[in-house]
Amino acid sequence: MDAKAVAAHWESNAATWTALSRAGHDRYRDALNTPAFLALLPPVEGLKGLDLGCGEGTNTRAVARLGAAMTGLDIAPTFLQHARETEAADPLDIRYVLGDGLILPFEGGSFDFVTAFMSMMDMADQAEVLKEVARVLKPGGFLQFSILHPCFVPPRRRNIRNERGEAVAVELADYFNETGGRVERWLFSGVSDEERAGLEPFSVPRFHRTLSSWVAMLVGAGLSIQAFGEPMASEEVACAEPIVADTRVAPIFLHVRAGRG
Repeated sequence: MDAKAVAAHWESNAATWTALSRAGHDRYRDALNTPAFLALLPPVEGLKGLDLGCGEGTNTRAVARLGAAMTGLDIAPTFLQHARETEAADPLDIRYVLGDGLILPFEGGSFDFVTAFMSMMDMADQAEVLKEVARVLKPGGFLQFSILHPCFVPPRRRNIRNERGEAVAVELADYFNETGGRVERWLFSGVSDEERAGLEPFSVPRFHRTLSSWVAMLVGAGLSIQAFGEPMASEEVACAEPIVADTRVAPIFLHVRAGRG
């Protein structure tokens, strides 16, 4: 699957994704993943940042509130329409650009840092995207991205639950099967049956890579790994948000920070 086909899938998802996530249905993001990502992020106040695969801009705005001058880039026009409407209503001086990570429309050394919230695993050629990221970073700049954990969310994953419905183990398979855009269809798990009846599931192309492949691609792009994060819900968060309690058994997300020398 090429980048044009990936863009078509995400454009088809954009309106429903925006409505559901803004209605609070993306609980993994809001309760765990984004807070952990921001906790790992170095200070960005006064820095110039690019959010790669920004979607409707929720996470871009979270980074901008930390004091960074942000640009958001996405391949789906409908996502950018929603992001720009929010920016107009509540300005944070964010610029939103339509574009593809394979050919970033920026001069070399344009940014102090790049973020990518849960977007890299859905890109058709991550090795080339990482090279583009390295190109637009200033010397000493960094990339921080989150993905589905390649070790614990391979193409086949199933929670094993006890008689109370609590996740107690995880069954995994096909870790070494590096997929080339296998389309996964789903909606956020908190969406009610009544709501689902009127919605088309998301159509998400996924490009699974092993952990060793991710490391090789980062090194090949001239980036040096600085930090890993594997968010786990605290007991308090798991009680308040039972949907994320399975992250106490095994991580679902991997956070990576890598720097350009």
